[in-house]
Amino acid sequence: MGRGCLPTHSLLRNMTASAQIASVAGSLLIFDLDGTLVDTVPDLADALNEVLQERDLPPFSPAEIKPMVGDGIPALVARGLAARGADQRDAAALARFMAIYEANAARRSRTYPGVRDTLETLRALGFATAVCTNKAQRATHAVLQGLGLLGLFDAVAGGDRYPVRKPDPGHLFRLIEEVGSDVAASAVIGDSENDAAAAHAARLPLVLMRYGYARTDPDRLGAAAVLDRFAELPAALARLGLTPSAPDEPGRS
Repeated sequence: MGRGCLPTHSLLRNMTASAQIASVAGSLLIFDLDGTLVDTVPDLADALNEVLQERDLPPFSPAEIKPMVGDGIPALVARGLAARGADQRDAAALARFMAIYEANAARRSRTYPGVRDTLETLRALGFATAVCTNKAQRATHAVLQGLGLLGLFDAVAGGDRYPVRKPDPGHLFRLIEEVGSDVAASAVIGDSENDAAAAHAARLPLVLMRYGYARTDPDRLGAAAVLDRFAELPAALARLGLTPSAPDEPGRS
């Protein structure tokens, strides 16, 4: 993960060219985090409500916070403050949220059913796996480490890892370059509008989970497959013709 990254426009040109000659598809699976791998709303709600309580503002229920998730922590905090009539530019509130959340990011969050076993199966089959999320890098590591998932990924790209983030396709392109794969050997697995927009802009195959945090019907986001359960993913990838690299091919780092 220490390789330098090219500018987004250069990556786009390079990866478009490589896509025309690549013969392997689907060797790198790029996963969203919140709403795809992990239900993070309980800990996000606890952190935001503690910040609000310190400002004598009423709390939110988890159901109220769920549609605020997906655009990064600064957006979540700003939305919460604005909904309670407070200054959404309150830098101290954001810093306080980060301190609370990073210390408790996996206290009540849980992986969705089948996530761990399915990830292990996919990696055993030969897929490389990575996380691409708008959640901040340190907070992302806190969630993955706390839930014992960090070792199941070849790379992690939080929302502040690069100068761009989803829905900008550069978030995906830079992660793909860092892993050492290419755009024709990659697919996106997510749950929301940002995942769909980034995947479509990057011209990557897209699989969405119906149980996540999308604000609109996932069936209307143009995915190649929409699944009810994470454990359905290997079969869905096979139906779409997305296969891992052979053992003697590049694609894992």
